[in-house]
Order: sequence, then C-alpha cells, then structure tokens
Amino acid sequence: MTRPNPFRWLAYAFGARLPERHRTWVLHDVTCPTWWLRHFARTTVQLLPLVAVLYLVVPGPVWVKIGAIVSGAVIGYFYSMVYVTEASETRVMKAGYPVGAAAATREARRAEAHVDARLRFDAEHRDERTGQDRTG
Repeated sequence: MTRPNPFRWLAYAFGARLPERHRTWVLHDVTCPTWWLRHFARTTVQLLPLVAVLYLVVPGPVWVKIGAIVSGAVIGYFYSMVYVTEASETRVMKAGYPVGAAAATREARRAEAHVDARLRFDAEHRDERTGQDRTG
C-alpha cells in the first residue's frame, strides 16, 4: 500500500483522483476503523480556506467573525457527515473499485471482528472439558 505524498493527499482531500499506485490506500482510507475521522479531517482541510476568507472579509468585531465562522463550519461538518458514506463510495469509484466496494469491505471487516470477538469470548468463558459456560 502506497501512501500519497502531502501534496497529492491535499489534492485528494479536495476530491482529486490519485494515481493507480495509491488504489489500495484509497480503499484502506475509507474502510479502516477510523474512516469517518479521516473524512472529518478531509472536511476540515476543505473548510480551512473558506474559514480564512470569512475571517478576512466579514466586517465587524472579532466575536461576530468567529460566530459566522463557527456557524458556517457547523453546517459544513453536518452536511459532510450526513453524506460520509456516499463521499467514501465516490472516492473508491474514482480509484477504480465498483460501486459498493467501500461498504462491502467495511461490513466484511465488521463481521470478521465479530467472529474474532466471539472466539475470544468462548476461549475465556467456556470450560474446555465440559463445554459449559463459566460465567454463571
């Protein structure tokens, strides 16, 4: 898996397509356990230029500027997180994966984690000789 350099990542954060060599990284980026936090970070990068312009352009005292910026950022984050799944699917489609690949990968990882957790639970809480539950 090849991570993009900071300049390519910045372009990727704004919606650019990454080269083929980053294909598996894109899938990882939108399916790892912290995928929604990564989306939140990309949204922050997208909002920063707008925040800077708002601070410079909005007239009035600092508290008015900060209020306008915070209000706009809240709305931006809200819509970004509402469409987090769709945005992730768009990113993997740009990387050459079929529609639904991100959701299917996340679901498969969730199922695998569930099976692993169940095996750990059984190993810790079952009597190996009788097969009976030791918790009660």
